[in-house]
Amino acid sequence: MHIVSGLQVKVTPSAEGQKTLTCSTTCTLTDNPTYIWYKNGQHLDESTSPQYKDPVSSNYEDSYSCAVKGHEDLHSPAVCVQGQSCNRVTYTKRRICVLKESTVDISCTYVGYYSTTSSFWLRSDKSTPEDLTTDPGYAGRVEYTGTYRGPFTLRITDLREEDSAEYRFTFKANNFEWGHSFPGTTLSVTGLQVKVTPAAEGQKTLTCITTCTLTDNPTYIWYKNGQRLDGPTSQQYSSNILVVLGHSVDSYSCTVEHHEDLHSPAVYAPRNTSVSVSPSGEIVEGSSVTLTCSSDAYPPVDKYTWYKKNVTSPKASGQSYSITNILSEDRGEYYCEAQNGRGSMNSTALMIIVAGKQTSVVTAAVGIIVVVLVLILCFSGFMWFRRSTGGSNATADTQSVRPDCNSDTYTALNMRTLSPDYDTLISVHPDPNSDTYTPLNMKTRSPEYDTLANVRGISH
Repeated sequence: MHIVSGLQVKVTPSAEGQKTLTCSTTCTLTDNPTYIWYKNGQHLDESTSPQYKDPVSSNYEDSYSCAVKGHEDLHSPAVCVQGQSCNRVTYTKRRICVLKESTVDISCTYVGYYSTTSSFWLRSDKSTPEDLTTDPGYAGRVEYTGTYRGPFTLRITDLREEDSAEYRFTFKANNFEWGHSFPGTTLSVTGLQVKVTPAAEGQKTLTCITTCTLTDNPTYIWYKNGQRLDGPTSQQYSSNILVVLGHSVDSYSCTVEHHEDLHSPAVYAPRNTSVSVSPSGEIVEGSSVTLTCSSDAYPPVDKYTWYKKNVTSPKASGQSYSITNILSEDRGEYYCEAQNGRGSMNSTALMIIVAGKQTSVVTAAVGIIVVVLVLILCFSGFMWFRRSTGGSNATADTQSVRPDCNSDTYTALNMRTLSPDYDTLISVHPDPNSDTYTPLNMKTRSPEYDTLANVRGISH
C-alpha cells in the first residue's frame, strides 16, 4: 500500500453534543487499512473504520489527529474539534536524512491552550521520556532554540549513525501535558559510499550512494586520487553517477556540496597483492602447506583465484589454498589473482620446493643410538687389542736382551732396542763396579733400561 495523498481530519456534527471525525484521503486506500486516532498527542483508538465519534466530554483545548497503521509518521495535522484554539504540535518535516558527522536542525511549532511551563525534545524509542539535554549520549551535542508559537528547534551536532531515531516534542502546562505517543520527525543518519557496477566494455559506473535519500537534493562532488575533478557547476561531475575506465589504478571518492570534508571512502582496484606460506621452512613430501593471498583493495576483494605457472586452468579459489600430502610433482611457482569491482591484480609467484621424504624423529633417534653403541664397542675392542699387543712386545723385548754379557755382540744387539735416553747413558761409560753407578743412572734411564739392568744383574 502506498499513501500518495495526505491525510486530513474532517469534523461533522452528529448526535447532540457529539461530532463525527473522519480520516479522509483524496483516493481510496487499498488493503483495508487500520486507522489510528490521537488526542492531544496520546494514542486514542484503532479501527478499520475511518470514522471516530467524539464524546460529549471533549474540551475546547482538545485536538485530534489520525494516521494509517504502518505509516504513523504520515499522520494528519491536528485539528480543534470544539473551537479554533486548542493544544497542538506541528512538525516542519516528517523525515530528514543527513550525513554522519554533520549538524541537523529538527523543528516544530506548538500551541498551548494554557500557559506553557516547560518543553523539551525526546527520543520515541526510550521507555521513559527523557529530555535530550540530560541524556549522556547527547552530552555537548544538543541545543534548543526558539519560542512559543514560533519554530522550536532541536539542533544536534557531530551526528552519529546511532542518532538515527524518531524525535518528538512535548510541552507541559497547568493540568496538561502533550502526549509522547504522537509521531514526530524521523531522523536518518547516513554515510557516503561509492558503488561500482559494470558499464560499457572497458568502463565502470560509480554511484555515490547513501542509506536514505538526502534532504534538500544536494549537489555531488567527485574526487580522483584526492583531487576534485571539476568545478561545482559542472553537470558532468555534479550528479551522483560517474563513468570511469574499468581497469584504472586511480582511486575515486565522492561528497556533497557544503559538506566537502565528509568524503566517502575512496574506491580502488587491488594493489600490493602478495602470497604467504604456512608453515614456513623446508617442505617435505607427505606434509601439508597453506598459501594465503593478501591484497589492499576497496571495496574489499570479493574473488581470489589460485594459479600454478605453466598450468592453464586455475588450481583453486578462495583467499587460502591448502595442499595436503604434498608430492614432488607439486613443486613449482604459485600465484594468486585478487579481484574486486574496480579491477584485479596478480601477486608475484612463490616458489614451492619439495624435499625428499625424511625418516621419522623416532627412527632417526634409534639410528643415532645404534651408531654410538657401535662406536663404543669398536673403541673398546681397539683398546683391548692394544693392551694385548703391548704385553706380547714387552715379553719379546725382555727375551731379546738376555744374551751373554761378555759377548761382543751385546752392545750392538741391544742398541737397536733401547730408547734414545739410553744412548746418552752409554756415552758416559761408567765403571760397572763403581758405587755411583746406580744413583747416577736411575734418574735418566728409560723403562727399557730397567729391563737391561735386570739382565746385567743376572749375568753378574
